[in-house]
Amino acid sequence: MNLGTIGTNWITSKFIKAAKETGLLTLSAVYSRTEKKANEFASTHGVENTFTNLEEMAKSNSIDCIYIASPNSLHFEQALMFLKNHKHVICEKPIFSKTVELEKAYQIAADNNVYLFEALRNIHVPNFTSLKENLDHIGKIRGSILHRVRYSSRYTDYLNGENPNVFSPEFSGGALVDLGIYPLSLAVALFGKPETSTYFPVLLDSGVDGGGTLILNYTDFTCTVICSKITTSYLASEIHGEKGTITIDDPGRLTNLQLTNIHDGSTTAINEDQDDKDMIYEIQSFVNIIKTNDQQRYEELKQLSKDVLSITESARKQ
Repeated sequence: MNLGTIGTNWITSKFIKAAKETGLLTLSAVYSRTEKKANEFASTHGVENTFTNLEEMAKSNSIDCIYIASPNSLHFEQALMFLKNHKHVICEKPIFSKTVELEKAYQIAADNNVYLFEALRNIHVPNFTSLKENLDHIGKIRGSILHRVRYSSRYTDYLNGENPNVFSPEFSGGALVDLGIYPLSLAVALFGKPETSTYFPVLLDSGVDGGGTLILNYTDFTCTVICSKITTSYLASEIHGEKGTITIDDPGRLTNLQLTNIHDGSTTAINEDQDDKDMIYEIQSFVNIIKTNDQQRYEELKQLSKDVLSITESARKQ
């Protein structure tokens, strides 16, 4: 399938490289608001077709699928434009800001016989499957602490008086819907949607959360999700059971997993072989769903995105 991209940042470049690695998507067009940046980005990735008009791009026969990596608040309208023009949409997380937007977009996708995906790459990597399969080995789950706490260079810009998108309420910014999506989506994918959730944000003067703690309450345990773009943590994440504990180096990448028996202290690595270009796995999953019309898997991914978005929407309202 021919791929188009919206966004000229590092994550778009990373997605393009992963797509090339899979051989399943061929980059055929890029978009930027300015012709200069569009041409520069296209030259970097060896593609000729550029667009500075989204409507023209959406109507173009040069693409079958669009990858959207624009500021969060722009995702919804951009996705609708391409879905209505019969293009599959892969939208970088967080997919949208409101559940009502997600429901409408899924309906438009169905009406136009195309697919809409959220790029939650951590739930597609081989180590996610290994992690899920090993939960039974730690006994009854009694707690979990999952976090992604990394200082962002954009915060330095913010402190210097600039207004980066990720710290702007205008663009639906904030730590929870950025870094927090990784541990949150992992929790929901592993444990299901919590009974209740409460967010305790560290608010910046701009009105968005620079960090925060999200409490997910389940019947028999609590999962604590911690996120921040204004500090850094060097601790591992953990899932605690009555028989053992699983440590996770990074909920976003899942590259190093270890199971410890809490009764005898023995440890076991539970990693699978996993490519550093971890976006290849979500691309393979999305393309397989499209080609085989795997509605069961598609519904699973849709429900995950709905559950995660309902939690972040509630947190933002709180």
